[in-house]
Amino acid sequence: MWSDFESSVDYLNFGEVSSLAVDILKSNNMLPVSIGVFGNWGAGKSSLLKIIEKQISDEGGEEILVVNFDAWLYQGYDDARAALLEVIATKLNEAAQGDEGVVKKTFNLFQRVDKVRALGLTIEGVALAHGIPTGGLVSRGLNAVKDIFSNGVNEDNYQNSMKAGSEIAKLGLIKDKELSTPPQQIDLFRNEYNDILKILNKKLIVFIDNLDRCLPHNAIQTLEAIRLFLFLPNTAFVIAADEDMIRTSVSEYFKGTSARHHIDYLDKLIQVPIRVPRTGLLEIRSYLFLLHAVNSGVDENLIEDLRVALEVSLQESWHQDPMKKEDALKILKCEDNIELAISFDQVDRIAPIFATSPIIHGNPRIVKRLLNVVKMRSNIARRRKISLDENVITKLVIFERCAGEEAANALYSMIDTNKNYNKVISNLESERLVELPDYVPPAWKKDESTSDFILKWLELEPKLSDKNLRAAVYLSRETMPAGHYVIGLSPKARDALGVLVSTKRKSSQAASKALKDISKDEVIPVMEGIIEHLRSITEWSNQPDGFAGAVLLADSNLEAAKSLKRFITGIHDQPHWMNMLLKNKAWNN
Repeated sequence: MWSDFESSVDYLNFGEVSSLAVDILKSNNMLPVSIGVFGNWGAGKSSLLKIIEKQISDEGGEEILVVNFDAWLYQGYDDARAALLEVIATKLNEAAQGDEGVVKKTFNLFQRVDKVRALGLTIEGVALAHGIPTGGLVSRGLNAVKDIFSNGVNEDNYQNSMKAGSEIAKLGLIKDKELSTPPQQIDLFRNEYNDILKILNKKLIVFIDNLDRCLPHNAIQTLEAIRLFLFLPNTAFVIAADEDMIRTSVSEYFKGTSARHHIDYLDKLIQVPIRVPRTGLLEIRSYLFLLHAVNSGVDENLIEDLRVALEVSLQESWHQDPMKKEDALKILKCEDNIELAISFDQVDRIAPIFATSPIIHGNPRIVKRLLNVVKMRSNIARRRKISLDENVITKLVIFERCAGEEAANALYSMIDTNKNYNKVISNLESERLVELPDYVPPAWKKDESTSDFILKWLELEPKLSDKNLRAAVYLSRETMPAGHYVIGLSPKARDALGVLVSTKRKSSQAASKALKDISKDEVIPVMEGIIEHLRSITEWSNQPDGFAGAVLLADSNLEAAKSLKRFITGIHDQPHWMNMLLKNKAWNN
């Protein structure tokens, strides 16, 4: 199995891109600067940040202070702008240790951060927490401060924000007269920060990750905090984000603005955009070689030798053939490792689909997750003494991901009911088809991209027509995402699951009837199917379809109730309707 954590090891040939960023960050003429590392979810943005940071360190980064800020980590716990200021102040305090005068200055920065919170510079600060009324003068003043962050200082928002500070001071929340002028407070933080960097004779680089995972409010708060430092000497920001997601956040936060303003907002903050390179066939092939080498337990030094050799091979691929798998095994000193050799053979078969499928699109995170599903099913099969080739599992997992849920359901239903499966697959595998025939399931021909994929998939080894795949259907039921639990269930249980996931009220007669159609052996799989449906719910303020069905099933079976309780325990801040629905339930106590 492979973890989903970012890595400072360059498995995807990001070296040239990271070197470009490092050259900019280490150039005195380029600072201050903001670099945007843009890419889709799972493309490797976080790993690229780690690679840039490591490269700076390896090239002698003693004069550089590095701050890592995970914007998502603070969501819901602190104001994003104040949190970023505090993380920067903490790094400066660490660097100042041994110089009492500088340490004292850094503590002044911490006090500034506290005062920023108290002032209400972040709208949701301590002022509101102390019951300051949100209407009238104070509300206008606090919103004026928000306007300062967004649009700069003008006469109106400056005067309104000063009045807000005076009003807060009258309530006894702050004692320092300095706090009554928010623009001055911002300037004081900037000035003290700048003085500390000069004394330390250091550059400061802030790596900001997971910004695109934040809610629009938190994402924009973080971007606005960056604006405080954009034009200060010796400071750089490297921001990893999905560009489209951030622009969506801008449109949500600044409602009523045009698409041009959304683009302009980000363009003003990001001076140097860098795009994560798209992974092609050769990059995916090399990535898979390395993942399998890591999983096989090969010595780390040998894996690094292979990584370097593959990197050179990729750089020379414009005029040389890619590295052969035999050469990769030789570098790893694994010529006799049959299991690893089989894995490398599999890589050459599946890499083209991973690289070209519009569903996978060479995305490293998706690739890793698919491999983890394969390993998970292989481990389950081994423990349960199910004889099932891992190559077969891999081929089916690829089908599930790329052909889609409906097409996978059709395939597994055909296997499960043994309706012409061997004949259909045998005919398909024995012919060189340019299009799918009419006798295949309709879901396989629902659109051109699905049909094209299935045609390529049929050419993958191993052939499946001579294999009993009922065990594979059983394994898929335990590890496939929502929607696939219908596979392997009896027709009555499948229908019952469909009714329960759409049930809105416990008084539903259709749901009560459906419960009677579920055999004792199928209660748990049906509950798992409902729970997987509920896992897709992101907004719990209102009761979603299916929750009442889950409660009805839990009421009828103690083991099913235990499964539902485990799921409910993981829901934070359970809404009022849920507490009322579960009130007096013995299985929930």
